[in-house]
Amino acid sequence: MRVLVANRGEIAVRLIRACRELGWEAVAVFSEVDADKPHVREAHWAVPLGPAAPEASYLAVPRLLEVAKELGCQAVHPGYGFLAENPAFARAVQQAGLLWIGPSPETIELLGAKTAARELATRLGVPTVPGTPPLEHPEQARAFAREVGYPILLKAVGGGGGKGMRVVREEAALEESFLRAQEEGRAFFADPRVYAEKLIEKPRHVEVQILADRFGQVVHLGERECSLQRRHQKLLEEAPSVAVSPQLRSQLGEAAVALAKASGYTTAGTVEFLLAPDGRFYFLEVNTRLQVEHPVTEVVYGVDLAQWMMRLSAGEKLALRQEELVPRGHGIECRIVAEDPAQGFAPSPGRILLLREPAGPGVRVDSGILEGCQVTLDYDPLLAKLIIWGETREQALARLRRALGEYAILGLATTLPLFERLLDDRDFLAGEVHTGWLEEKLAGRFEEPEPLPVAVAAALEAAGLGVVSPDPYSAAGELRAWREASRRRMLRGWGA
Repeated sequence: MRVLVANRGEIAVRLIRACRELGWEAVAVFSEVDADKPHVREAHWAVPLGPAAPEASYLAVPRLLEVAKELGCQAVHPGYGFLAENPAFARAVQQAGLLWIGPSPETIELLGAKTAARELATRLGVPTVPGTPPLEHPEQARAFAREVGYPILLKAVGGGGGKGMRVVREEAALEESFLRAQEEGRAFFADPRVYAEKLIEKPRHVEVQILADRFGQVVHLGERECSLQRRHQKLLEEAPSVAVSPQLRSQLGEAAVALAKASGYTTAGTVEFLLAPDGRFYFLEVNTRLQVEHPVTEVVYGVDLAQWMMRLSAGEKLALRQEELVPRGHGIECRIVAEDPAQGFAPSPGRILLLREPAGPGVRVDSGILEGCQVTLDYDPLLAKLIIWGETREQALARLRRALGEYAILGLATTLPLFERLLDDRDFLAGEVHTGWLEEKLAGRFEEPEPLPVAVAAALEAAGLGVVSPDPYSAAGELRAWREASRRRMLRGWGA
């Protein structure tokens, strides 16, 4: 089997490696700014697409299909993002006589429409958050809010990844929020429709991994905790969730499997839920693709989800049995992103001057960068994922602390210092988090670390990394603390 990997970065590398282990061949594609990236080197063949702009490269469907035909591919894997949940692309792949590695276009359409997915869940008896069908005018959202009470959440029908979502806490903000959600839905998903939901305060975000074959067999692989988010963008995931009991895991899994069967789902996917403080859970949405955070489930369940997605698409029967799928140990995944926490997570492009990745027991790095490569503003800023496994959560946290101490990326700011700060926070260590917890901490309530030693500050200044006060909290507070963490990391990168 020869597969066109229609993506870039770490997910392209992940899929290429899965192909190689299956004895399949992988064809990579790249834009002109990605010629130096690892996925280009890892693949059996690599073909240039064009300029950096996504619409001229990774979103250029005719060009992608042309490459597949020219290289004699039999299948296309979209990865995540870009065209992964685009039913029109899935159909175009199939109409070109190629195997689409993913659920059918019809299933993508059904579950990609958030309101239709909610209706399906309701018919199946899966709990859903009180909500509305697609709305045409802010007055309809206002009537709903008066019925259920503020706050409410306005969501683009075709939304995902935090786009097209607006929290409305008071009536005065409703109309503007409605129009903003419409604009984002139109801009990001070519669908301006908006619906409303009652906002569940301080929930956890948990999601259930599923695998399904063409013969009606579906299994779930437990849940991932995805509550560590900023602006609805996940930054750290864990499996299993400390808040989910074996009984609740079974209930969540049964709901996810029921949804998969009712929608005719095949291959790999994820069913997302909100877990309220009172222990009740509510269906949120289905992601019809391989998730960014799939490795944290792989290390806990010992199942290669990327390979199974390919094998199931090729028509293989599911050989996994539900009773055998039990979590072993604990997994944590950190998203290493080219953003600067000290500057409000501002984008941080630049050249990777030095890259040192951690290793050792229980440590895995899925990376899309190499030392010397250029990180641009053209695409999602995800650079790599640090995945940790331990026999217990305590061991996983200890390994994470050790791995972060070994990890160095020099040349641009990243989210690495954020995870070091988390490991010093009592709430995080106790697993007492919710979807708004991280943003509360980022507002300035992280526990303060020890001041930077005078000798280290002097060494940093000598290395040209900026003048650092021995007392990081004497003037600028939390902002100074973020900068201190970043500079500590840079100093380690120089071998100090």
